[in-house]
Amino acid sequence: MKGKGTLETVFKAADGTVTWSEFPAGLPMVEALNAGAIDVAYVGEAPPVFAQAAKGSIVRYIAYDPYGVEAEGIVVHKDSPIQTLADLKGKKLAVQKGSNAHYLSVKAIESSGLQVSDVEISFVKPSDGRAAFEKKNIDAWAVWDPFLAAVEVDAGARILTSAKGLAPNRGYYLASKEFIEKNPEALKKFLDELKKESEYVKKNPAEVAKFLSPALGVDAAILEKAEKRRDYAILPLTEEVIAKQQDIADTFTRLKLIPQPIVVKEAVWDWK
Repeated sequence: MKGKGTLETVFKAADGTVTWSEFPAGLPMVEALNAGAIDVAYVGEAPPVFAQAAKGSIVRYIAYDPYGVEAEGIVVHKDSPIQTLADLKGKKLAVQKGSNAHYLSVKAIESSGLQVSDVEISFVKPSDGRAAFEKKNIDAWAVWDPFLAAVEVDAGARILTSAKGLAPNRGYYLASKEFIEKNPEALKKFLDELKKESEYVKKNPAEVAKFLSPALGVDAAILEKAEKRRDYAILPLTEEVIAKQQDIADTFTRLKLIPQPIVVKEAVWDWK
């Protein structure tokens, strides 16, 4: 949408403007949203939990994207002796703090019978994680596409596990409470345009990969690999989706990653 100028065209008719801001991951994005620096954001499933747990949070869920369980995972080196999740005991795992991959890491470790404390977890940005992985300063890396696809193709990384059976790996569109109250119709228009675009990209992964490649600086073949294993849709949050987000929140509360328990449903805007 940014590349096509779709939103600019739509909102120009209503004397509106669109400003794009890029972030390396979801956590700094929701911090900006809570601070009033941006109005709308798109993140993975964990950042909204951290955002809502912040004192005086104004972050609200406005829609979700199914994204897909194969579009994130934990990778190890192709010659690594690590064959199962239980083999992560005592090993170094890197992940972006507060990301969807952070939740995946917790669920993956616990699913093997280990405690999170059994694994040496370091919090790094995706760019730093890639460098650490290639230098073999870490044993495993939890990350999402297209970083995941890139390290598979470029470094021959082996996927130890995807999110299948561990985490839903959904994407969430968020907005500030103030923006929702002042601009509900603009948000609905925004979601309508997202729906149209998502229907197109879902059917044309190769075309989308070629279009995005120059802008992202990522090889089209890598992007196509990522596009083919993800899903697209713009949907209102259901009770099932909210319940899963609540599980993420409860998990982070138990691990003392957030300062207080939260009720996810209190932060959901119903636009149906």
